[in-house]
Amino acid sequence: MAREKLAPDAITASLEERPGWALSGDRLAIERRFSFGNFSEAFAFMTRVALAAEKMDHHPEWSNVYKTVDIRLSTHDAGGLTELDFGLARRIDRIFGN
Repeated sequence: MAREKLAPDAITASLEERPGWALSGDRLAIERRFSFGNFSEAFAFMTRVALAAEKMDHHPEWSNVYKTVDIRLSTHDAGGLTELDFGLARRIDRIFGN
């Protein structure tokens, strides 16, 4: 997937296809919060996402507190959002079950 920074209209169109994801306050990333029944479910989700991210060679910024996982996606070497971020978001959504 391309690592070229997306134009604002392409970001808007891509976000429309990814319900639950939002543009970050600095407009350099997309973010989403995922909630689970317990810590084990959250950790299992993170493990599956980690395997997908490694295959794509694109890694999320994330945090986990008990049953909540917050994910932020951005392509640092492009200085913002690329198709790679939305590609990983699609995979994450599939893993989560949407």
